[in-house]
Amino acid sequence: MSDTTADTNSEVDGAESAGAIRVRRALISVSDKTGVADFARALAALGVEILSTGGTATALRDAGLEVTDVSEFTGQEEILDGRVKTLHPRLHAALLARRDEPAHMDTLAAEAIEPIDLVAVNLYPFEQTVADEDVDARTAIENIDIGGPTMIRAAAKNHEGVAVVVKPEAYDAVIAELEESGGAWLSATTRHWLANEAFAQTARYDAAISRWFSMSYEDFPEHLAVAYEKVLDLSYGENPHQRAALYSDASARSHILSRVQKLHGKALSFNNVLDLDAARSLCADFEPPACVIVKHNNPCGVAIGDGLAEAHRKARACDPMSAYGGVLAFNRPIDVELAEELHATFVEVVIAPGYDDEALAILQQKEPIRILSEEEHRRPDPAERDYKRVQGGVLIQELDDQADLRESMEAVTQTKPSEAQWDDMLFAWTVCRRVRSNAIVIAKDGATLGIGAGQMSRVDSVRLAVEKCREARGQEAGALLAESALASDAYFPFADGPELGIQAGVTAVIQPGGSIRDDEGVAACDALGVAMVFTRHRHFRH
Repeated sequence: MSDTTADTNSEVDGAESAGAIRVRRALISVSDKTGVADFARALAALGVEILSTGGTATALRDAGLEVTDVSEFTGQEEILDGRVKTLHPRLHAALLARRDEPAHMDTLAAEAIEPIDLVAVNLYPFEQTVADEDVDARTAIENIDIGGPTMIRAAAKNHEGVAVVVKPEAYDAVIAELEESGGAWLSATTRHWLANEAFAQTARYDAAISRWFSMSYEDFPEHLAVAYEKVLDLSYGENPHQRAALYSDASARSHILSRVQKLHGKALSFNNVLDLDAARSLCADFEPPACVIVKHNNPCGVAIGDGLAEAHRKARACDPMSAYGGVLAFNRPIDVELAEELHATFVEVVIAPGYDDEALAILQQKEPIRILSEEEHRRPDPAERDYKRVQGGVLIQELDDQADLRESMEAVTQTKPSEAQWDDMLFAWTVCRRVRSNAIVIAKDGATLGIGAGQMSRVDSVRLAVEKCREARGQEAGALLAESALASDAYFPFADGPELGIQAGVTAVIQPGGSIRDDEGVAACDALGVAMVFTRHRHFRH
């Protein structure tokens, strides 16, 4: 080995006086070998000695690099099938010795231990391993890294004298600074930033392990460790004076913007992302060409059609005033016809699984519109949890993503629904599940006619849905509401809700049932020849 401890930090120049350290020796031991050979080659070109272990050492030698095995550094061969290879006092003394503490440096000199100035380590792929639902416990446990987190934490703790690199994405920035310093110096600011990344990485890793163990025993464990990673800085929060960012659950396989490409427009805001999530989730519930328009986290128009342009026109007709400035989701690529319609109004965000070239050019004529393209919209993982923040804590529940099958529903009135009524009811029920409670949706022919959301009284939600239709359609409203279907996300506590809908023209009602006064609602429907179906499942969205 090239240096002695007496050389360490012996140069006194501008870089050192500013808190920079000279990198002479680096330990590289990585599971993810992306870019590691180029990183090590650049270090070697700066005169840095490379220590390494196992497969990483082999990969670096195969790339033509000179490497010293950690076993040579420690004087101890790997044992226990590689379970123990870096857990050695000599190695951790080289990482943990304080460079500004003479007693520490005297100890290193007495033990002939040369300091390690940089550690590049990433960990066994535990999260990827347990993402496989069929993984066995032994395989999962063997992918719990011990030596890696220990080295990372040691280097990060002693970041005043050691740099720690845990992500391949950081290699280029580290090399650039070392090269620019003219002598392999690394600043205190950079080391602090790298240490922060390192502790976040080990926290995430431990959280994943803890979560896997706890979920093996109970769905809602006594202690729940969750780690989040920042996906995107947002333009602002719910209001312009609030800063905001989007984070993803590190244990989740994907997030709201996974496989989504932003093609045009302003930066996304907090509210854009919320509405985007609502729009995409509902749009994914439909197989035919569909359009979902969301405003303030509620659908204000939803429709299916023979094509997207037809679906869009039907959806916008439900509540054109609210649709202005909305977030729109489509489940088919956007063509020129639809693009021209969208260009003629104000749209905040549009997302679709693709765009014709000419259609995209039309939409891009308006600079602010945010245009997103998604490869696919995945269904939520059943193991995911729904989190709602409350003061000083968080409410956690299972996702409400259970499918309600027609076969499990019951027609409870003397009048049984026709196939057309079933179609209308199931469409209304699909939309209703995604509306803030108390939720009422009136629909017909694959389109919403009126949506009542977020009212404190269910009958007020019915009244609002009817009034929305009348405001939007004027004289046409009566004919449109005739023989329509009404969906309620929870049971009607009294018969007044169904009665108000029936007075407006509703001839089919779908609701969970479960009220002690269900018989009154059924009787009101029977008296007027209206069909009523119980789903037996409630779908509140507070």
